Amino acid sequence: MYAMLPRHMRFVTVLTALLACVPAAAEPDAESCLACHGSADSGAPVVDAKSFAASRHARSACVGCHSDIKEYPHPEKISKVDCATCHAGAKNSISSGVHAAVFAARKNGTSNACTSCHGSHATQSPAKLGLSLCAQCHKKQVSEYKGSVHGKASGHGDPDAAICLSCHGDGHDIRKVADPLSSVSPLRLPQTCAKCHSDPDLSRRHGLSTNDMYKAYMNSTHAKAAQNGEHAANCASCHGSHDIRPPNDPRSSIAAGRIVKTCGQCHGVEAKKFSASTHGQAAARGVRAAPTCVECHGEHDIRGSGTAGSRVARGARSEACVECHQSARVIGRGVPADRVDSFLTSFHGMAGKSGDAKVADCASCHGWHDVQPSTVTTSRTNPSNLTRTCGQCHPGAGSRWAGGTRIHQGLSDAGGGSDLAGWAALFYRITIPLTVIGMILHNLLDLWRKMRLPRARRHREDEVPLSVNERWQHALNAVSFLLLAYSGLALHFPDAWWAWPFSMVGGETARRYAHRSAAALFLVIGGRHLAYLATAPGRKRLAAMLPAMRDLSDPVKVFLYNAGLSNKKPVLAQFSYIEKFEYFALVWGSFVMTATGGLLLLHNMAMAYLPLWAIEVSRVVHYLEAVLACLAILIWHGYWVLFDPDVYPLNWAWLTGETYLHDDNDEEHHEEKGHR
Repeated sequence: MYAMLPRHMRFVTVLTALLACVPAAAEPDAESCLACHGSADSGAPVVDAKSFAASRHARSACVGCHSDIKEYPHPEKISKVDCATCHAGAKNSISSGVHAAVFAARKNGTSNACTSCHGSHATQSPAKLGLSLCAQCHKKQVSEYKGSVHGKASGHGDPDAAICLSCHGDGHDIRKVADPLSSVSPLRLPQTCAKCHSDPDLSRRHGLSTNDMYKAYMNSTHAKAAQNGEHAANCASCHGSHDIRPPNDPRSSIAAGRIVKTCGQCHGVEAKKFSASTHGQAAARGVRAAPTCVECHGEHDIRGSGTAGSRVARGARSEACVECHQSARVIGRGVPADRVDSFLTSFHGMAGKSGDAKVADCASCHGWHDVQPSTVTTSRTNPSNLTRTCGQCHPGAGSRWAGGTRIHQGLSDAGGGSDLAGWAALFYRITIPLTVIGMILHNLLDLWRKMRLPRARRHREDEVPLSVNERWQHALNAVSFLLLAYSGLALHFPDAWWAWPFSMVGGETARRYAHRSAAALFLVIGGRHLAYLATAPGRKRLAAMLPAMRDLSDPVKVFLYNAGLSNKKPVLAQFSYIEKFEYFALVWGSFVMTATGGLLLLHNMAMAYLPLWAIEVSRVVHYLEAVLACLAILIWHGYWVLFDPDVYPLNWAWLTGETYLHDDNDEEHHEEKGHR
């Protein structure tokens, strides 16, 4: 067949066969490349075969990056690798980040800018490279991180531990702190920290608080100020950034010994005052029970004193003081044990519990950051400064007070501020039990005797029915007394279930006006009664109510009869010692309550012109006299108008004017009337 071809075709065929025998240029592969680049003997750049095999690009061919190499062997000069061929997104991200300048500078050099972080042939992910990647440029920050709570957890292999990228975000898009888009900018840092610290499952795994710290912070005064464009504290301001440590670490910025300095970065004046205060000095000495900023203001949910829900708002800040000053770890270390109880039982304390947001609290008298014991001359509670301190609310108060006044004890129910108040308290603490026991025994004996009779009937002289005028006086007096007692006791027991109506309609303000209105009605009725006693019917009633000799013998006769020592039932006057005891107790109590109540109402004038013991005695007497009056009404009056078998189920005199309806067929009644 070859012989049959034309001569020129024979030449072409032979040439083609010869060319086919010449080997073609080979396409490079990893094995071919490593023939030269696997050792330094060739003089070519060395590539570590094992490192490359472990890299993220191990499955990629060399020409995947060195795309201008088309044959083997390749030209001596080749182009720089362009990572953007595959990683265009990373290139775009880094161009707007904090590393953009570094990237641009190295890109214009002789090396690939990407390899400065990722390496070249031994390319690894940032997570696998770890801290060594960032440490190339940020040695100080990495060193601080290693000593932090996050760094130590990461070093122990904790998968939850925050690393650089956890906070700073994608490595290619890391931005400056001042950049609003940065994940660590002041406005976005709380949200970044919340990724871990608002995760309840993560918190439980690591024994952290499960409270939503992010939510608490976002409701704080710091967060709101930051949102308004003001310079305000964020997470890093208090906790630090790379060197975050737990509170029990003395080097932590939130440790008890350093928290004041931390807060002082923004609140320098307050920190200086606190450091000089009794609390600050105790904290500086290492007293663990000493309060610092967070004990009073809180931690993440710090709010201004004028903000609802703030721990230092009026009406709430005393609770912060109480937490420590009634604690066993504080009492006995130079802190008196009765300060909390004496304050809570004072008018200030009880009014505060009732919801009065304007009444004086602990800080009103002792100050805030500059709290000092009363023995220090600059203290607000030093006797020489009381006129100015108390004068903030009570102009002129203290000008006539003697030095060494015990304010807490004096304004409390205990009455321990002065000897006179103490004696008054002792008098009532003896008188009240004896009076109550006497009334109970008297009434029980009367009840026991009458219940043994087959027919119990009232043995009294003929009654003069109560007039309509007298019944109105009684009704209005009863209304005013009940409202006085209810509103007054609601001050002392604001948390009692029966005091809730005042909480519903205005709290302490409603209680105060109710008490004063009832007192005004009581005084009007008292004045009306005095005017009535000047009339002819009133003088007749008064004459019947005046003490008589029989008021000494009648109680003896009643006792003998009720005790079964006499069979003759005493016949009592319409107004016997029973009614007279109650009437003159009311007169005496009205005088005492009006005098002490008026002095307490006009407290500013009293504190300006009277010694403190006058206020103290009035405070004690007004409360304890009210207690005695309420018990007398319940035990004495309650028995004779409700449970006395002679009038049971009710003495109707307050409605009909007569104690009970006389029965014309009542033989016993007629016999007694005939006997008289």
